[in-house]
Amino acid sequence: MTYRAPVEDYNFLFDHVVSLDALRATERFEDATPDVTRAILTEAGKLCEEVLAPLQRNGDKQGAYLENGVVRTSPGFKDGYRAIAEGGWVGISADPEYGGMGLPMAVTAAVTDMMSGACLSLQLAPMLSQGQIEALEHHASDALKEMYLPKLISGEWTGTMNLTEPQAGSDVGALTTKAEDNGDGTYAISGQKIYITYGDHDFGGNVCHLVLARLEGAPAGVRGISLFLVPKLLPDEDGNPGARNGVSVVSLEHKMGIHGSPTCVMQYDGATGWLVGEREGGMAAMFTMMNNARLGVGGQGIGVADAAFHHALAYAQDRKQGKTAAPAEKDTILDHADVRRMLTTMKAEVFAARAIAVCNAVAIDMATATGDKAWKARAALLTPITKAFGTDTGIEVADMGLQVHGGMGFIEETGAAQFCRDVRVTAIYEGTNGIQAMDLVARKMMDGGDAAMTLLDEIEEDVEAARAVFPRLAGDVWDACESMREATEWLVSQSDLQNRFAGAVPYLHAFARVLGGHLHLKAAVADQGGAREKLARFYIQRMLPEYTALLAHAQAGAEDLYALTAEELAG
Repeated sequence: MTYRAPVEDYNFLFDHVVSLDALRATERFEDATPDVTRAILTEAGKLCEEVLAPLQRNGDKQGAYLENGVVRTSPGFKDGYRAIAEGGWVGISADPEYGGMGLPMAVTAAVTDMMSGACLSLQLAPMLSQGQIEALEHHASDALKEMYLPKLISGEWTGTMNLTEPQAGSDVGALTTKAEDNGDGTYAISGQKIYITYGDHDFGGNVCHLVLARLEGAPAGVRGISLFLVPKLLPDEDGNPGARNGVSVVSLEHKMGIHGSPTCVMQYDGATGWLVGEREGGMAAMFTMMNNARLGVGGQGIGVADAAFHHALAYAQDRKQGKTAAPAEKDTILDHADVRRMLTTMKAEVFAARAIAVCNAVAIDMATATGDKAWKARAALLTPITKAFGTDTGIEVADMGLQVHGGMGFIEETGAAQFCRDVRVTAIYEGTNGIQAMDLVARKMMDGGDAAMTLLDEIEEDVEAARAVFPRLAGDVWDACESMREATEWLVSQSDLQNRFAGAVPYLHAFARVLGGHLHLKAAVADQGGAREKLARFYIQRMLPEYTALLAHAQAGAEDLYALTAEELAG
């Protein structure tokens, strides 16, 4: 299975669509010059194409397994992870004080996309570590930072996130894992966690778990949760892995996809842990990691979508079947109108999702570099859109790629089905896409829609500037933007959250359509007469109009959702 890293796509985005100039003008990121970011992307592309992509099928065919209490990873994964760690890829955006590169999150997002397209099952290991690094940077004590950050950033040790329990999935506040104060600055953690990605492995080093638990006497619900760092091996006085802690892997989940990524059931039996952040402040600390992860998971969906597109395109360029009335370019199924429709849709959708994710990452970077609350609000607004739209794009594009293959797509040897199986979970973990949409229409609109309106104002400024070049395309995006504004006004006027939640998913997708139209238009302006202009015309004329139906759905309210009784639904 060949893989082509989207290096030039990111260079184009950084230079012409989501410019990094303002970011580079800040003191924090002044070293992220065009030469530096181009070099980083080039090297990341080589790693993904030459080292990670060849492991993709290995991970699917021979997944991770548990042997005498030890997790064994897929053939080649250990060496692949070593290449990631030794290249410094775990700590791209981490604090240089502890060994990180300190590069913008926009660069990390690009590398996440590439690694996910090359081998999603392996990419999950560094992504979880990156989230833990960020959580520790923001919330851990100096002693914990000094002990753990250098080793996590170097990739010598890896990190996990432990939220979910059998009875506490999206309702994190229902967790029962408990923490008892040992009286010496440590805590005894007891309970069981499920769905723990890379909860153990055979890469070497140590595995560091961030675990949500409740202290004795703490209130029920999310307000009473604290966060603890619980290592697999207790560090000795010199910081080296020492005695085994009271944490073990009970079993590995047998999954639909990402077989190469060990998904563990973890048991904590009085395991020694250290408090991260404030007592009963666990969710605030964990959300730092989760927001990082949500941007990353959106990138996973985009990366798999991109890989699935190129995989399907290569098949369509070779497969001969039937006759076509169109002038033949390849004399293959690529000349059939419906195959062209699918492939062009796939390519246009990947660009839109990728550009939205970069906008999100740049907003995070600008908030970090400037402390500006407006940038922080922009990042918060875009995070659920990036996560949900990026992963939905991954699922839809992978499915369309299988369809391009026809019957051979259903045959495992082609590899098309693996994209579908691997990417499906991305719409579920790190907060389901439905929850992302609910977050968008509720929490992210607590400002009365100000952040959304500010973004729409900026889009319309760009669209006005584009009218002189592409009047019709600009007019279409302008109309969509105005409809989005009206829908947002309706949304924030609804005091009954059920009315918002009933249309949350279509509202999010409509917003993504408008953002995609805007970003495609910017690409067209930068590449007049070129392939990107042609792709933008396809997206704006054929895909953007979906916003009309989506916004009608978004503003329909909740009454008809509950019109049918449970018995009538079952009848």
